[in-house]
Amino acid sequence: MPSLSLPLVTERLLLRPFETGDVDDMHAYQRLPEVTRYLYRPARSRERCAEMIAQSRSALTWETDGEMLAVAICRRDRPGVIGELMLRLESARARQFEVGWALHPGHGGHGYATETARALVGAAFAQLAAHRVFARLDADNIASVRLCERLGMRREAHLIENDLDLDGRWGSEYVYALLAREHFAAPLA
Repeated sequence: MPSLSLPLVTERLLLRPFETGDVDDMHAYQRLPEVTRYLYRPARSRERCAEMIAQSRSALTWETDGEMLAVAICRRDRPGVIGELMLRLESARARQFEVGWALHPGHGGHGYATETARALVGAAFAQLAAHRVFARLDADNIASVRLCERLGMRREAHLIENDLDLDGRWGSEYVYALLAREHFAAPLA
């Protein structure tokens, strides 16, 4: 099975595996309500961030549905983690991957999420032989909607009131996706 070669280097950023020393950086954004408000889960404790980092460091075969990789987003010009990208194998047989992201709000508005998501989505197609990469997002998350569109993804579904948020309110979801043939016809990078 193909493997994903890390780190991925972009013009301004580095995508690398999380390290045990990244717990405080991850907790700095994963504890914020403005980060977790669209994720349908509570903010992560420092302990949960440490568990997530430990899990993300395990070896992946990319052969089993549900395998997931979380990578740290780092600026190349200074130390520290400013966010993360997630890549999860939805279906090994159909070569479908889900991509997701979380960025510290203090680093928003600079195009970092687009730059790193473009690199990871491109690597999923080029290195992992993905057939389809998709993102699921809260319909109210306008920043992620715009990011998906900048990545060349199309909206495939609008699920109405399909999940409850932490306050018991119904939320709707969009599904955006991109096929390998579309990616290679108009590359992201």
